[in-house]
Amino acid sequence: MATKPIVRKLKRTLIVILILIIVFVGYVEIVNRNSKIMNYRQKVLKAVYPVLMWFTKLTGANAKQLSNDKKTAPVSFFSLKGTLNNGAELDLATLKGKKVLLVNTASECGYTNQYNDLQKLQEQYRSSLQVIGFPANDFKEQEKGTDEEIAEFCKVNFGVSFPLMKKTVVVKGGEQNNIFKWLTDSTQNGWNNQPPSWNFSKYLVSEDGVLLNYFGPSVEPLGKDIKEAINKK
Repeated sequence: MATKPIVRKLKRTLIVILILIIVFVGYVEIVNRNSKIMNYRQKVLKAVYPVLMWFTKLTGANAKQLSNDKKTAPVSFFSLKGTLNNGAELDLATLKGKKVLLVNTASECGYTNQYNDLQKLQEQYRSSLQVIGFPANDFKEQEKGTDEEIAEFCKVNFGVSFPLMKKTVVVKGGEQNNIFKWLTDSTQNGWNNQPPSWNFSKYLVSEDGVLLNYFGPSVEPLGKDIKEAINKK
């Protein structure tokens, strides 16, 4: 007889869990009603992005910020070149006169929805800022796509029009991208050795090629900290 209350409680618990699962699945589908070529993991990550950002604000996770105290770069930022995802060369010297925000990106990360905010930031500051994405598979293999797949994913889901570089390596080591080598080596940039802590770490370079700031992944592209740094003269 004593087992009947336990069984009833167990049934009620299972019903509640089932209802929550159904509600969550419905929520994911509503959030992604306009999403295309997304796998279910990507859809879930997009749906829970607001919760992730709320949690990181609460805990301060991945929110590190560093700024330059007027040190200049021994190696010129504008001497660097990279390869775009279509195979064309990008000469950073062509970006003189604009601030440049360089971000390591991934398509299956909790922060992937920041592509949307980065595009809005680019549109808002189109005359004074250039955003550049560096797709990389360095953190938990969260960017497994080809350059063509990455470009299509970003275009159809987030309307990305800013340059995406050829899929690369951004963490320190022998295969590190030469531009990220400059961003994370104080002997080249003058002061910073901070590597990306995760996908969507952000580095801001000034109009004259000085590394100004590092922003951790949880620092929102449209937040006041990044906007203040962009607006600062």
